[in-house]
Amino acid sequence: MAHVSIIGTGTMGQAIAGVVRQGGSTVELLGSADTDQPVTGDVVVLAVYYGAVPDVIAQRGEQLAGKVVVDITNPIDTATFDALVVPPDGSAAAEIAARLPRSRVVKAFNTTFAATLAAGALGDQPTTVLMAGDDEEAKSALAEIVTGAGLRALDAGSLRRARELEALGLLQITLAAGEKIGWTGGFALVPR
Repeated sequence: MAHVSIIGTGTMGQAIAGVVRQGGSTVELLGSADTDQPVTGDVVVLAVYYGAVPDVIAQRGEQLAGKVVVDITNPIDTATFDALVVPPDGSAAAEIAARLPRSRVVKAFNTTFAATLAAGALGDQPTTVLMAGDDEEAKSALAEIVTGAGLRALDAGSLRRARELEALGLLQITLAAGEKIGWTGGFALVPR
């Protein structure tokens, strides 16, 4: 089983911690400003807002070397909620990977709401966690954590696909904010 550190104790951090525990792995929750406690997990989830990532990396970057780092952020313009704030050919995950060259970055959990993660299902389908990354072992380690909890893990491809996952996250947030779907809803993928 894995040992997972989650930086961020908000609703997403709590929901991901529940998934980790349900799958039989151990988890530690660390506040983003709590730098006294070292990161001990082999897998580290950045469950913070996009704007907080530079501070987390500045404070904990050395501790993240050699680890699987999971980026759950959606780099959204929070003033308008109508655009991503990364370059058209980039992503938050790519920025994080560039800042953490000794880490193995995986984009995941950004297309699921906390309630959907906690419920483990959307309708009659298990919650699907889409992920993208360049390191196959890192994606496999995360997939084991996700599927161990009874959720579905789906590899969307290389880290270049993080851009599309972030766009999907923006769409889902926009739909929920516009009350077209609930914050307990989301997208369900049915296996072939």
